Amino acid sequence: MTLNPLVHPLLLLLIGIGLVALVLVGMRAAAKDGRGMWLGRLLLVCAVLIAALRPCVGSVATNAANTELDVVFVVDLSGSAGAEDWNDGEPRLAGMRSDIEQLALRHAGARFALITFDSEAQYRLPFTTDTTALAKAMQLAQPQPSGRSQGSSIGAGAELLQQVLNNAIDYNPERMRVVYYLGDGEITSDTTPERYRGSADLIQGGRVFGYGTEQGGRMRDSDPYSGGDYIRDRNGQEGISTIDEANLQDIADDLGIEYELRDADSEPEAADIDPARGEGATQRGGVTTFPIYWVFALVAAGWMLVECGWLVRQQRELAAAKVVSE
Repeated sequence: MTLNPLVHPLLLLLIGIGLVALVLVGMRAAAKDGRGMWLGRLLLVCAVLIAALRPCVGSVATNAANTELDVVFVVDLSGSAGAEDWNDGEPRLAGMRSDIEQLALRHAGARFALITFDSEAQYRLPFTTDTTALAKAMQLAQPQPSGRSQGSSIGAGAELLQQVLNNAIDYNPERMRVVYYLGDGEITSDTTPERYRGSADLIQGGRVFGYGTEQGGRMRDSDPYSGGDYIRDRNGQEGISTIDEANLQDIADDLGIEYELRDADSEPEAADIDPARGEGATQRGGVTTFPIYWVFALVAAGWMLVECGWLVRQQRELAAAKVVSE
């Protein structure tokens, strides 16, 4: 059995001693036929004190309620997000938008944040419970225009993700944190990509979602001055982007979460949450208990009904005595 008192146990002890003392004084002063009521009042005091201690029994593993959950979406918006190999010719970004919308519904009541990256990372949406703002931010998000591209790196969002998670822990360490990474894993930069290992101990779950196919897809340039032409390589040929699942699996391994290849014929699987994992696990313990204080509260409420009945009877007896005396 565990206790979760409403107030400090020492204060509760002092209150209890005072109430029990008053009841014992009343019982000693009462007539013999009235001591039964005082025994009931002693039971009332004991029941209230035990209920205030909020005893709990048993334990069971628990996931975080959505209202106690922070969800961070990390979205790759390099030019390959516009590759048209999603759902028979749609850009991959369309699949990302749809999946984020569905995941937000699965985690209704949570706080959501959005990080996007291409050559650089951007904290596009700070934590909010407004799913409309999340959807709007994703609608405004576009793949990086070819004229601004300096090569894509899957790790461009790693440092910003770790910073956002650390800030969330500083704000409220008791909340759970989940990360969803959405991208194709393609690397066109010559630099070694940053790793996501630094965020692994800051989350309680997540999932890496992969978009694209091995055959790949051509990409329309999102630059408004391009006329909607397809991106071409140095040889003048239409550029083709293909998924790199090995890189996506590396990200999943860094974060200690699962990887899932996405397609338009299935729904994204929400993350499993492990309350005993990562920052704040000591405080949460990963279990919940069954409260039994309500049993003692019912006992107290039952005796209050008895007290009400006794008072009504006393009032009737006084009224009857007054009528007789008149």
